Amino acid sequence: MIRIIDAEDRDGVAALLSAARVRDAATDRRVARIVADVRSGGDAALLRYARKFDKLDGGLEVPHSDIRALAATVPAAVRAAIKDAAKHIRAVAKKQVPKGWRLQVTPGVTVEQRVTPLDRVGCYVPGGRYPLPSSLLMTAIPARAAGVAEIIVACPRTDPTVMAAALEAGATRVFRIGGAHAVAAMAYGTESVPRVDKIVGPGNRFVASAKSLIATDCGIDFFAGPTEILIVAARGSAEWIAADLIAQAEHDPDARAVLITPNRALAEAVVRAVTDLAPQDGPARTALAAHGGVIVTQTMDQAMALSNTAAPEHLVLERESLLAQTTCAGSIFIGPWTAQVAGDYAIGSNHVLPTAGASRVRGGLSAADFVRQVTVQRLTEAGLRRIGPTVTTLARAEGLEGHAASIEIRTGTARPGKKKATR
Repeated sequence: MIRIIDAEDRDGVAALLSAARVRDAATDRRVARIVADVRSGGDAALLRYARKFDKLDGGLEVPHSDIRALAATVPAAVRAAIKDAAKHIRAVAKKQVPKGWRLQVTPGVTVEQRVTPLDRVGCYVPGGRYPLPSSLLMTAIPARAAGVAEIIVACPRTDPTVMAAALEAGATRVFRIGGAHAVAAMAYGTESVPRVDKIVGPGNRFVASAKSLIATDCGIDFFAGPTEILIVAARGSAEWIAADLIAQAEHDPDARAVLITPNRALAEAVVRAVTDLAPQDGPARTALAAHGGVIVTQTMDQAMALSNTAAPEHLVLERESLLAQTTCAGSIFIGPWTAQVAGDYAIGSNHVLPTAGASRVRGGLSAADFVRQVTVQRLTEAGLRRIGPTVTTLARAEGLEGHAASIEIRTGTARPGKKKATR
């Protein structure tokens, strides 16, 4: 079910680790039509798609009274778990909010960084096989911690646990819509759904395609693909490692689950454990058969080099010392007790993470994704005169005489033949 590949098998390794985001032209064309319809047709088009794809029976928005009533039906233990997870996510998110600052670069020249929250954010919560209250917590709580005033939630299923999470996270409004039409509605606005500044959260290929399409008009977090876990270990419990691979694989039949190790005996033990522990039916076995495997390297250094090349979404490291060798990963889990699934729910770190190698350029969703960082400049006359020669020299080096004149007309230092400034 899960195969062992030697690191020298370059084609095999590339097939296992290269999780490139593949565009589906047919899906993109279908999504483009949906987005265009909702953009031009507003609520009428949105309702048509919601009734067709989401089986909507009733209004688009979930009344606040219904949210509370549904949340009240959630078992007390689940509500307590949602509250506990939210507390941890909120604590981490508050630490992530960028701080404003002001700096005197040189006398008379001051630069300030001003941090302001986005006005309105859209949080997409998938409504597939299982309800995902954790996805709502992971998107709405950082937005609220950043100071976002309005948080719009789109979820095609009014599952009680999702409604409980919406209350705990401080969602402003909840709409029972999903798919590309939900993304279009939040990106462009309809009579019922307000236009948002940014859309965040995971989704299927239709959601991913729609986010790609609207990204020039509305902010998004990143382009999501199938989930990934990569474990680097030379020793440890084969059963624990197998359990981590299986856990991530059960998210999606296209999920990638890989162990890299210099220990062939461990590799073989993990393969046996996966075979024994993986459920006979369901997405985990499908994913592990198609995209699961163990790569056996000569050394741990070689294992870490492959890990950095893969730039995985989730990276599990056997020990602390390997962290210094890590350059690319969406989120990192160190040591045998740091179960990756704990990060999906309760550690407080965010589980909305870059996939398909995108961790080469960024980490996971954070409160910093929900603010604007704007620079403010202030110059006195003395400050302008101090930096003026630097500006005019560089402007002329670029052939931009008008740029230089903008300084010299203020300072009265125009070249001969140029009109001097008057007061």
